Amino acid sequence: MSDLPFSQSCENNKQPILQTLRRLLADSAHVLEIAGGTGQHAECFAAALPHLRWQSSDIPSNVDSLNLRLSQAALDNLPVAVALDVNQGEWLLGKWPIVFMPFDASDKSTSIFAEPFKRLRRALAIKERGKFDALFSANSLHIMSAGSATNFFLGAGKLLDEGALLIVYGPFNYDGAFTSPSNAEFDVWLKERNPQSGIRDFETINATADIAGFELLEDNPMPANNRLLVWRRCAKD
Repeated sequence: MSDLPFSQSCENNKQPILQTLRRLLADSAHVLEIAGGTGQHAECFAAALPHLRWQSSDIPSNVDSLNLRLSQAALDNLPVAVALDVNQGEWLLGKWPIVFMPFDASDKSTSIFAEPFKRLRRALAIKERGKFDALFSANSLHIMSAGSATNFFLGAGKLLDEGALLIVYGPFNYDGAFTSPSNAEFDVWLKERNPQSGIRDFETINATADIAGFELLEDNPMPANNRLLVWRRCAKD
């Protein structure tokens, strides 16, 4: 399909990210991706890591677009994407994913009971897959507002159990400074599009992760002045 959503940056960075994910997720089974975007990452990683069930998600308005690529991929370990908004109370309270279950567009049932049953089937299917043992998100924190980035970690802390990995890819500032002129230019472009967007400071993000119950394991340099940050969920009180 020529009309599939596409990002050149995803195409450029998916293989470098995959090289590190092979090691990080070797013992994982069920990954949640937040802000799946075009689906290029989900398709690539699910195909290359068949031992994983890769559950992608995005905000409700983007799920249909994301599922165009995922549906065409037709991978057994790549289910349709689900709706997830880190600013919703269900995420912050640790009640996701039961509430945000999209209906199956391929189910053409017209019974008055069809919609509730489709929602119930999807909710039960998610539960039966077991808990997520890793969470991945790429190029999302600098698009979100600072408050949403905080909510991202707080909800992840509720969702994930001890030992689960939280993996985030994207650009970050260190000691309050951009790591390259291109990142500084990118930050200006982001803020012109949305004043609430912008490259986040690593120290602030890491402090938020700590509050949410995560310990930093790795800070991996990546191409194009990006990083792949890895945290592990600490034991819950």
